[in-house]
Amino acid sequence: MSEGALPPEHVRDLAERLIGEVEKVIVGKRDIVELVTIALLCEGHVLLEDVPGIGKTMLARALAGALGGEFSRVQFTPDLLPTDITGSLVFDPRTAEFSYRQGPIVTNVLLADEINRAGPRTQSALLEAMEERQVSVERHLVRMPRPFFVIATQNPVELEGTFPLPEAQLDRFLMRLSIGYPELDDERAMLRRFRADAPLETVRVITTPEEMLAHMAAVRRVHISVAVETYLLSLIRATRHHEKIEVGASPRASLALARAAQAYAAVRGRSFVRPDDIRELAGPVLAHRIIATAQADLLGQSTTELIGEVVAAVPVPVEAESAT
Repeated sequence: MSEGALPPEHVRDLAERLIGEVEKVIVGKRDIVELVTIALLCEGHVLLEDVPGIGKTMLARALAGALGGEFSRVQFTPDLLPTDITGSLVFDPRTAEFSYRQGPIVTNVLLADEINRAGPRTQSALLEAMEERQVSVERHLVRMPRPFFVIATQNPVELEGTFPLPEAQLDRFLMRLSIGYPELDDERAMLRRFRADAPLETVRVITTPEEMLAHMAAVRRVHISVAVETYLLSLIRATRHHEKIEVGASPRASLALARAAQAYAAVRGRSFVRPDDIRELAGPVLAHRIIATAQADLLGQSTTELIGEVVAAVPVPVEAESAT
């Protein structure tokens, strides 16, 4: 480890504190909260897709509250224009010049609520910023601050009047997650907690953008051995030859899975990636990046189930649990 570099234990401790703050609001969904934290640590973006009332927006607001830095929320609607989020050039009569008026996208954490309700042009403006970490307004180039983290939500059941994200745009998200309904005891605890208090108001700021950047740098130094790298690539290539997958995972998916696995290992205090890390993350990272065949659709098989079949079929390498 280079001089001055943070050890993996520091990443684990920060992740634990972040997760603890979010769990003041989101009860019984630690696995989802952990995955969102992992996406943040490897500078990815997350799409939360679930039915209304599950807690998508609350999760995003709680995490943003714990992160520190600047936070913006944009409610996507059919009449939302690209300049409504990117900003625009405004004429100043006093100077007879145009100046840039910053949009809500120039922030550290952006909550893009119900992204599928905006038109394709507005979606594209956001997705450009996610991928390039910059936006173009006329001839004005605006770079996003770091860290820059987008949490987008969409409702998959109310599709009338919406603009579903095409697969090429879904690929810009590191993970697509579904929170799901809570267990009985968790829902009971949530009822009592929200009845007695406003949990969002109790979320504390526990880090700064500068501290987050140092931890993100530590994540990028997590070691991936040749054996684990070969296993990851075998999974990716298997998606391209599966009989029920029409379009397999892209090279961007390989990079995304590798980065997510590094963060997953660091959150567990390790300086190296295990094959099990790859297996755990394959579903959230890859399922939205493939297209199933018509046969799979007729059989009612989801892309998550198809990724599960790929993971089950690809042999796992046996190697010593070390960073070398």
